[in-house]
Amino acid sequence: MASTRDDATSTGGGSRGRDQTATATDDPIVEVRNVSVTYDLQARDAMVLDDVSLDLRREEILGCVGESGSGKSMLANAMMDAVEEPGITTGSVRYYPEKDAEPVEVLDLEDDDLKKFRWEEISMVFQGALSSFNPTMTIAGHFEETLDAHDYDVEEGMERARDLLADLYLDPDRVLDSYAHELSGGMSQRALIALSLILEPDVLLMDEPTAALDLLMQRSILSLLDDIKEKYELSILFITHDLPLVAGLADRLAILYAFELAEVGPSEQIVRDSQHPYTRALLKAVPNLDAPLSTMTPIEGTAPNPAHVPNGCHYAPRCPLADERCHEEKPGWYDAGPDQRSACFHYERADEAVPFDVEEVLASVDEAGESTVDPAEDPDADDFSGFDGEAEYSATAAAPDGDAVVSLDDVEIHFEEEQGFVEGLFDEPDSVRAVDGVSIDIPENDVLALVGESGCGKTTLGKAIIGVQRPTGGTVEYRGQDVWDAKDGVGDPDIEYGDIRRALQIIHQDPGASLNPNQKVVTSLEAPLKRWNPELSTEDRRARIYALLKRVGMRPPEDYANRFPHQLSGGEQQRVALVRALLMNPDVILADEAVSALDVSLRVETMDLLLELQEQFNTSFVFISHTLSNARYLAEKADGRIGIMYLGELVEIGPPDQVLNDPQHPYTKVLRWATANLDPSDQEMRDPPVRSIDIPDPVNPPSGCRFHTRCPEAREVCTRDAPELGENESTPGARAVACHRSDPNHEYWNSKPLDGVDSAETPAFDD
Repeated sequence: MASTRDDATSTGGGSRGRDQTATATDDPIVEVRNVSVTYDLQARDAMVLDDVSLDLRREEILGCVGESGSGKSMLANAMMDAVEEPGITTGSVRYYPEKDAEPVEVLDLEDDDLKKFRWEEISMVFQGALSSFNPTMTIAGHFEETLDAHDYDVEEGMERARDLLADLYLDPDRVLDSYAHELSGGMSQRALIALSLILEPDVLLMDEPTAALDLLMQRSILSLLDDIKEKYELSILFITHDLPLVAGLADRLAILYAFELAEVGPSEQIVRDSQHPYTRALLKAVPNLDAPLSTMTPIEGTAPNPAHVPNGCHYAPRCPLADERCHEEKPGWYDAGPDQRSACFHYERADEAVPFDVEEVLASVDEAGESTVDPAEDPDADDFSGFDGEAEYSATAAAPDGDAVVSLDDVEIHFEEEQGFVEGLFDEPDSVRAVDGVSIDIPENDVLALVGESGCGKTTLGKAIIGVQRPTGGTVEYRGQDVWDAKDGVGDPDIEYGDIRRALQIIHQDPGASLNPNQKVVTSLEAPLKRWNPELSTEDRRARIYALLKRVGMRPPEDYANRFPHQLSGGEQQRVALVRALLMNPDVILADEAVSALDVSLRVETMDLLLELQEQFNTSFVFISHTLSNARYLAEKADGRIGIMYLGELVEIGPPDQVLNDPQHPYTKVLRWATANLDPSDQEMRDPPVRSIDIPDPVNPPSGCRFHTRCPEAREVCTRDAPELGENESTPGARAVACHRSDPNHEYWNSKPLDGVDSAETPAFDD
């Protein structure tokens, strides 16, 4: 890779060099100076990192935050001189093995020296753990191969591997003997972290290491990182698109926008008093559990294309403060506070242009009467006097109002695991209990948000609701018609199966994968109309498609209709998938993680669009999410419900303000604890309040209450008696919870606490 050693250059009133970018320290471990990464395209160069200067300080955690495509991963790759050809890296990356030692110019290293530098001095943890492991090798094989390749003592190194795995709450024997696909996502991610530390590096670069993980696993890994940083004296660069997630962990935050650095400073200071319009807008756009819904607003406009970046400030086309100077000239670095730098000409007016104050937001929540007290810390949390437990806590999951469009009664969905030929001759296949005894109604114009960890059965239940997954037990009815009787032609169905399928639609998690890459958008959208409305002419079909594209904000619709999927952004692809579902004028749409693949700045905008279309088309949404903040935004704004799932069962369901502000099931409390607060000072990094981080095997779920193996409040009765969600027709739509603790007269209260459970009735949870 090409390398230059340009020092600080003055630009527009501020310097982008070391003296201005990261002062207040004389002990950097990595210095990045004027680093750019470009790709030579046929038409013009594409800039994917633009003149970035940044210090990673010794034994700190630096959070690098930005939207998809902002250059975060490219920065990490440049720090290791790992940008793949034809990418060209220029600038300087200096590594200081010791304080005041002669630096190593990373971009000048070659072959063996570069190989030794990577892993031994700086190591990297990639986003997809499974794609980082060789599927034909055991985890132990990966450790041994790495140790051998760097001439380390393998036996001694494997002892260190065991210690690392144990520090990450893993069973070393089980993990080392396993293949990557035999581990859960959280286990494989922790195994990858252990592998990255096996050669005792000083610097750890982490590229979205928790993006694909559940809430609880995300927060658990963050707590573990805080511990291992101290134990192994690490300096960590933590890359993420989720600012609140890392704010409580990181010492400082570096905000990237469109390939350039916008702001750097202490985490709490950035959140409480950002001096860049983009950072403030990003904070307002992130769905969270702390702020009133009215304060969450999307960022107008879109980020620039790498081949067409603006000449001046890259954020100028979207910035409310931008003037002619911003469009023509790059801003330099300005002192915006203690150890805080902002690359904005108008940093002193940023708070006026984009008002955002954490204290005011939290105060407005208190004034509105929304609970900010953690129920587990409330001294009256276990005072069950004054209400009838049956009436309030044994409510059904029935529709709040009116007749149900879809009704599920005691639905079970069990899958048999695949076996090899020899295994099939001798052993009965194991059964995965994906959904186990769920009864629920979906009324018209409803929003039901299902939340839970991966593998808890959310998607399987959602597919049962829209009639694409046949239950192995129980019934699914659409407007009183058994869906699968209609499918099988049993009796004389009142509603044909084809009509049912048109009325029940789905938006997949990955919109790009659900669109044919070889067909234009208009061709993909015409297909369902041709099948179900053959009487429509080409002109009528196109008119309907263009009208819906325009309705979802894709203007001019004719232009977008004639693009291929790869010519659309992630948000635009999601809108096309939504249009395809709406073309059938459905009664219910399953939105399966429909916003999880989008940038945080687009999530509020997309959910607002879903709610607008729901009101216009009277459509019900079943919204699946592993993020409470997204579920809360959609369900609360639509006056809907949140359902919490665990190992195939609904454990709590009700209005979002009740479920989230006063959770009654211990699992809901744990998910609430795992959700990052808006205020980083409240995000104490400590061990998660569960007895076990990893979810049990759904093939062999625990007896009794399925959460008892992890529950911090479990007692002996929980191991044998399974709580029921209950049913009370006098209070349809009220809260329901499947926990023995909801009944003040249950024998739970006289039962012996399990080993490892505090004998106190209410363990301390922290939000």
